[in-house]
Amino acid sequence: RGSSVYPDMEALNARFDELYGTVIEPSVMRIGEIQCTGLCASFPEDDFLPGTDSILTDVLTLCIQILLSPVTRGGLLLPGYVESEREKLADRIASRVNNKRGYAITRCIEEMCCFENYAAGRLGDEESCRAVRYAPLTKHYRNLLRSCPIEITFCGRAPEQTLLRCLRDALSTLPRGDLDLEIGTDIRMNAVEEKPRFVEEEMDVSQANLVIGWRLGECMDEPDLPAIYVFNELFGGSPSSRLFMNVREKLSLCYYASSLVDVYKGLLLVSSGIQIENFEKARDEIFHQLELLKAGDFTEDELQTARAGVVSSFRSVSDSQGALGGYWLSHTVSGDEIAPDEMAALVAEVGAERVKAVAASVCCDMIYLLKGKESSDGNETDDEA
Repeated sequence: RGSSVYPDMEALNARFDELYGTVIEPSVMRIGEIQCTGLCASFPEDDFLPGTDSILTDVLTLCIQILLSPVTRGGLLLPGYVESEREKLADRIASRVNNKRGYAITRCIEEMCCFENYAAGRLGDEESCRAVRYAPLTKHYRNLLRSCPIEITFCGRAPEQTLLRCLRDALSTLPRGDLDLEIGTDIRMNAVEEKPRFVEEEMDVSQANLVIGWRLGECMDEPDLPAIYVFNELFGGSPSSRLFMNVREKLSLCYYASSLVDVYKGLLLVSSGIQIENFEKARDEIFHQLELLKAGDFTEDELQTARAGVVSSFRSVSDSQGALGGYWLSHTVSGDEIAPDEMAALVAEVGAERVKAVAASVCCDMIYLLKGKESSDGNETDDEA
């Protein structure tokens, strides 16, 4: 909201304009159970500026001013700024219910990982957010600067030595103490209970949302990331996947069906939009398709299509600076520093046995169903989702 030099948004925006439309925004990512909070700056390369202008130093200086020298009163963050941003964030968290598909996935994670830090969302929960006050927030902010590891990602053409010199100058006043190097993610290999837990909730929706959560299991002991990515693509990660082609297209049991994996936490999630009367059939067919993959019941053409899809996604990472920065941050924090093109090459070598091994390792932990409320006559409401 401001710095000691540019104390409000009007002054900041004027400075952004002076720097040829530079944009500096806050960023919050969750990588496994690690929250990454920081700033992201986007600005034009020197080649595209008039004359001999260069703004790299000025942009870095402004970033560090915002980070290290926020506008304060008596050494504390301004109450008015904190209160307004707190309400904006609380409203944003509360609005997650408007996206029923995303809401169902979030609720499945909260229930599935209820005893784990992973249950906390990227932005936190509404109740905790509304309890934030400016004095404790100032203390938290200063502790973060002193103790948290810092990663800096740069996507651009500035010479390395120039960039390093600018960063050293800009960060010379950064307060540092004992670093918290114990930050990490607890990976659970097995389900909480012997049988999958089941959670059912009601809401005014016309389309039920089914989410099934698995632990990736023993394969996370020494993760074969390329094989996990190919398995997910084959199972439900693309329009050519087993879930899409069978549960949706062939059997018409759902409006959509897709899977995603979090390789940092070791989770597999399947999300599907269904009519409530198709719940059991859709659930059983999802499990059936997984069993077929465990048995190796897929063709070489299916495997090749899955590999090609994953290879393409990694090769396209470099097409976006945002995607490239996010990729390197995620892989650096997880300790797996491998370039996107190198990962693509490893994916291209994944064979059927490695995919079967991943499928055989997964263990179902949670089945979550978000369905419509029943009216007094026993029929579900027909309100729109």
